[in-house]
Amino acid sequence: MIIKTAGGDGFVARPPANLSAALLHGPDQGLVRERADTLAKSVCADLRDAFRVSELDEATMLADPARLADEAAALSMTGGRRVVRVRSAGNALAEVFEALLQDSACCALVIVEAGDLPKGTPLREIFEEAKNAASVACYPDSTAGLAQLVRSALKVEGVTLSDDALEEAVSLLGADRAMSRQQIEKLALYGRGGGQLQVADIRAVMGDEAEARVEEVCDAAGEGDWIRLDRSLERLWSASTTPVGILRVAMAHFQRLVLAKAARGHELEALMKRRPAIHFSRVSSFKAQMQRWSVPRLQETLDLLLETEVLCKTTAVPGEAACARALFTVAAWAKLRD
Repeated sequence: MIIKTAGGDGFVARPPANLSAALLHGPDQGLVRERADTLAKSVCADLRDAFRVSELDEATMLADPARLADEAAALSMTGGRRVVRVRSAGNALAEVFEALLQDSACCALVIVEAGDLPKGTPLREIFEEAKNAASVACYPDSTAGLAQLVRSALKVEGVTLSDDALEEAVSLLGADRAMSRQQIEKLALYGRGGGQLQVADIRAVMGDEAEARVEEVCDAAGEGDWIRLDRSLERLWSASTTPVGILRVAMAHFQRLVLAKAARGHELEALMKRRPAIHFSRVSSFKAQMQRWSVPRLQETLDLLLETEVLCKTTAVPGEAACARALFTVAAWAKLRD
């Protein structure tokens, strides 16, 4: 079953009863995570319930191909349908999922998160062709979609925007749903209590210096500049920037590098101008990073950043320490030559 990006939100909120597994894929990793969470909550409201929610990674499944089937067939000790989440899946797992979808003993809902998979790749085809599965595309929101996202969120707080303010807000939002949500939440908090926001309000809330500082962290890590990275992180900690927020911007940055590696000519220029556009002062650094990094190493970096985000959100590990360790590891990898 193929679900296009426009119908993705409705599908994950109200999935069909016979759905055994869903593959969420695309360049907007924030949207992939958001839709995966929504789909999981349609089965289990508390995603921290260890009896009903389990997580697997690609390495575990490749080492033990039967593990996925065992988890999918297991019953919850507390009742209710279970959820099995698989993060950062790749085509190496295609045969494992093909076997699962042919097995009638799949009781749990299996939710698979992947990157941007081209049409015709094995993993996509398996989910697209199976009657009990779905392939959900997650591409960046259109301008109209972003405008609706802003209006809906602010309406809850009784806040409206002038036409110019709405246009300004949309222009400052990016190609990652998670980052857009964060910016919109800041705007809603700023305008809480009602009233109409103007362009000056949008710029005061969404055009702050912290965003530029996070971008500096991304460039320092991508260039392998440990001293600059350390200095930039210290400034972010002083400004009370959250580790998860930094990690999400970093994931968007390295995901854009992955896409840039496949771009040619005008495609690369268009990619760098995609919201949020790369500032002219960062263009040379971005192109240098594109030459420095290989696609396999970039994928490894995205996996590390995602794992660190999960660690920060689900354990008592100090977030700042975990975030810094991950970014310094990335900076070390930048110095390697594949």
